Amino acid sequence: MEKPAIHPYIPIIIGVISVAMSAIFVKMTIADSGVTAFYRMLFSILIMSPLFFLKYTHELKKLSKRDWGFTAIAGIFLAFHFILWFESLNYTSVASSTVLVTLQPLFAFAGTYFFFKERLSLKTIVSALIAIGGSVLIAYGDFKISGAALFGDILALIACALITAYLLFGQDVRKRLSLMTYTFVVYGVSTITLFFYIIIKGESFGPYPVQEWMWFLLLALIPNLFGHTLFNWALKWVSTNVISIAILFEPVGAAILAYFILGELLSASQIIGGTIVLTGILFFIVDYQKIKRAFYKVFP
Repeated sequence: MEKPAIHPYIPIIIGVISVAMSAIFVKMTIADSGVTAFYRMLFSILIMSPLFFLKYTHELKKLSKRDWGFTAIAGIFLAFHFILWFESLNYTSVASSTVLVTLQPLFAFAGTYFFFKERLSLKTIVSALIAIGGSVLIAYGDFKISGAALFGDILALIACALITAYLLFGQDVRKRLSLMTYTFVVYGVSTITLFFYIIIKGESFGPYPVQEWMWFLLLALIPNLFGHTLFNWALKWVSTNVISIAILFEPVGAAILAYFILGELLSASQIIGGTIVLTGILFFIVDYQKIKRAFYKVFP
């Protein structure tokens, strides 16, 4: 394999900072959550369209009726994930919301257990208990602050469950399509879903100040396209586990950015609970047997 032009960890770090900016941009908007999510998806689609229609439309022929159905469900789940996550940021802090959304790997193992009957290892159960303990601590601390903050935490947890459902429904279809085609179709379904959601809710498509359109565009460019594109580029050089572990630093980056940009302070329960949650997920992701084998190769 050829040597990369730059060390893969540099794009990964930039990618983490990029996705961490998502919650900050949402906090800066004045539009309703559904509208913010709609324009994030719409601008992503518009930016991707030239390349998709030029090079990837032939891949749509690979989709069966079942594939279209699963992709549509995935897109709907993604739409409501964004609605609820953005809404959670109206009630709770960036730190609490992003940490709880990071519980996605544990929701994933629960989904595979209930829907695919995959067995749970002791490591998985211990990881879940650690992470759940941390999330309970965050929720308890937020409840002491206000009932609204706890409500925001609950919305973030539901948003986490929805992004997991989106991944579970899309994983089979994704195997037969390029990243560009799959992302374009799912984002397209999400955009249509959000369009009808806004109409039903009676929310406003505009007009908005120029600054608001800037936040919408930045949401599409930086977390959606730039951040995840860098992760996908890095996958050529590093393992999926490295990316998974790197993404765990998103809440850390988001909390730091929220402190300097939004003036959000961290409570003791958020710091301790967040650390426990991330420890639990890290324990779940890391392959300790592989680390042990690598250690004995270096120190036989």
